[in-house]
Amino acid sequence: QMQLVESGGGLVQAGGSLRLSCVASGRTLSDYAMGWLRQAPGKEREFVAAINRNGAITQYHDSVKGRFTISRDNAKNTVFLQMNSLKPEDTAVYYCAADSTRTAIVAKRPAYWGQGTQVTVSS
Repeated sequence: QMQLVESGGGLVQAGGSLRLSCVASGRTLSDYAMGWLRQAPGKEREFVAAINRNGAITQYHDSVKGRFTISRDNAKNTVFLQMNSLKPEDTAVYYCAADSTRTAIVAKRPAYWGQGTQVTVSS
């Protein structure tokens, strides 16, 4: 089993920035594609970003392109999501996800999920 623990969420004003971190344990991080999903109150879970095993390929939802950046440090078993120019509509619980393929993460069906971290953007 792989355990994923997110951190870095919080309350921020519109236009501000946050950096989410996800620490993985139980499995070798470099064996997995990683990503972030989010779920706002009353809405379905949504794909945000994904990164392949060595970090060379990234993929983003259109709503966050140019504002969010996903990265990873396999030596530290950690994945990051840098979020800039935050908007109130980015308010959600953000979940770290892992799977053998990016396709599964984009499809919102990863093998492993974290517990989530709350991000609230005030207007």
